[in-house]
Amino acid sequence: MFILWPVLAVFFQSIIIDGRLDFSEYTHLFTNEMGLLGNSVLVSTLSTLLSVMLGTCVSLYLTHTRLPGKRLVFGVLLLSIISPPFVSSLVYIMLFGRRGLVTHKMLGLTLDPYGWHGVVLMQTAGFTALAALLILGVLHRVDRDQEYAAYDLGASSFHALTGVTLPLAMPGLLVAGVVVFIRSLSDFGTPIIIGGRFSVLSTEAYLSVVGLYNMPRAAAMSITLLIPALAAFLIYRRLMTGRSYGSSTPRFEHGAERMPLSPLLLWFLAMVTWGYIGFEILKYATILAGSFTRTWGLDFTPTLKHFETLSASKLSSFFRSLRYAFIAGIAGAAMGAVLAYVLERKRPIGARFFDFIADFPYIIPGPFFGIAYILAFHNPPLMLTGTAFIVVANCVYRQLPISIKSGVAVLKQCRPEIEAGARDLGAKERNVFLDIVTPLMKPAILIAFINTFTMTMITIGAIIFLISPDTKVATVEMFGEIKRGRIGAASALANMIIVTVLAVNLLFSWLYLRKRKQ
Repeated sequence: MFILWPVLAVFFQSIIIDGRLDFSEYTHLFTNEMGLLGNSVLVSTLSTLLSVMLGTCVSLYLTHTRLPGKRLVFGVLLLSIISPPFVSSLVYIMLFGRRGLVTHKMLGLTLDPYGWHGVVLMQTAGFTALAALLILGVLHRVDRDQEYAAYDLGASSFHALTGVTLPLAMPGLLVAGVVVFIRSLSDFGTPIIIGGRFSVLSTEAYLSVVGLYNMPRAAAMSITLLIPALAAFLIYRRLMTGRSYGSSTPRFEHGAERMPLSPLLLWFLAMVTWGYIGFEILKYATILAGSFTRTWGLDFTPTLKHFETLSASKLSSFFRSLRYAFIAGIAGAAMGAVLAYVLERKRPIGARFFDFIADFPYIIPGPFFGIAYILAFHNPPLMLTGTAFIVVANCVYRQLPISIKSGVAVLKQCRPEIEAGARDLGAKERNVFLDIVTPLMKPAILIAFINTFTMTMITIGAIIFLISPDTKVATVEMFGEIKRGRIGAASALANMIIVTVLAVNLLFSWLYLRKRKQ
């Protein structure tokens, strides 16, 4: 109901106009606006290639070198993925905009930083951390014996990495590529903020809904946006089907096991890694400084006015975000646990189809999912638009694939004989789930909660179409402040979101680790 029906609603809206079958929106899109699809694919492809390349270098620095500062690098990567998606764009304006600190104040330049190149650079900065963490998980599992075999047979460390390590890490590279490509396709905040006259499908779909209220056009653009995303996913499935990469047992490197890298390779990995980490640290320092600066670009006098002048409505939006995120986190964790148990243990008829449908929200771009909810739930009997429920439901179902996958992964490591033994002793199914399965699934439940909470706090692409004045959240307020040019207020909101999400992540991780030690 909350996944398949909205997708079908978008499709029907794009081809049925005024009650008749009509393909005019597609005809117009593929004849007069074909450049939008080309722009979307071009920017997404470049951002994906750069993000995966940088992410690979950062991951190799963490797994294949003995150089210092790894805890700092890992911490910055984690911080980057819990930040709102257009924080990089905000920093880009503050440093390199027409009144930017670097270009205007320090160098006295009057460059135009807006355009496709700015979009690619900021999407790369925003997605590299995600790519690095996905690749890192696979590099940890690469069989060190195969690396050493190539090295002992005379291959240089460079050839061992490119000929053995990276091919074995191909699942991580492909997953990172697909995830970043889809995220880039669905990103409309970065092109709107720093794209200038450069437009992509996601921004035009957003403007069609918000500015023109032309739902057939927005629906046709959403379906078109789905084509490259689905193609990327199917190519990934095709490449992965029937292939085996790396060892089946997770291997975590130790100091004595690492293959020695050449000084030139070490220097290159260190330069790329610390160059990226330096930019990320500069990004958060700039955001922090911006929230305490009177007028960025003109008057750098320290002040608290941006926090003091946050209106009651903006503070209400922030606390509303917090409330929605907790509700979505709890609901997502509970639903993920139940569905994972049903799919993994009960395996009902049609389980594979249901599993594919449950994965769908993670494949389709965010604006598509937002527009789909407007079309599906704007009329009776399910007239839910404008309510808090539809905002929370959108966030829960969009993150449901991760909640289910983490639950299934944990259940695969648990022996089903324990549950069968409880049933044989007379336990009811409800008691088996609550008293045996749920405690075993605590790690997956925690991951589902933290992921859903975090993404609800920082998301904007899907829910911006569902927001009403009574359900406005902090990221939408921040997006509005950036568009109005109020850099200080936007920085203050960004810091509040980042600090809150970081505190909740650290608190729940600490509680879980302390309980494990006990």
